[in-house]
Amino acid sequence: MRVVIQRVSKAGVTVEGRTTGAIGPGLLVLAGFADADDEAVLGWMADKLVGLRVFNDGEGRMNLSLAETGGDLLLVSQFTLYGDARKGRRPSFGGAAGPERAEELYEAFLEMLEARAPGALASGEFGAMMEVSLVNDGPVTLFLEREAE
Repeated sequence: MRVVIQRVSKAGVTVEGRTTGAIGPGLLVLAGFADADDEAVLGWMADKLVGLRVFNDGEGRMNLSLAETGGDLLLVSQFTLYGDARKGRRPSFGGAAGPERAEELYEAFLEMLEARAPGALASGEFGAMMEVSLVNDGPVTLFLEREAE
């Protein structure tokens, strides 16, 4: 599983002009899944996202987590995180889970986040062409990866 995390002051996602999810201060999470991903990988990542200390404390240091700030979370599926462009000019997405498996993983991950996220939880629409807007706070952007054992 691969995720790109962006600390945001606000973010939203639309599909065909219709807003499917919007949040205030919190994390925008772009998530890609591999076939081998399992419940343990998803659980680890959900815990990591909620506990990751990327929000400023009273002294301006990144010392607080989503759990501590009560921030929101917006989850957007993005298989292109598995794009491999080392050869040629067109990325290969062979490392990404197929659509059916990826949707299962996405839905399971969304459920795990529902149980853990302290603030509002919003999401994009799996498999749709989406427009994501955000105001990156900091900017703070991180990449995390976890493979099944």
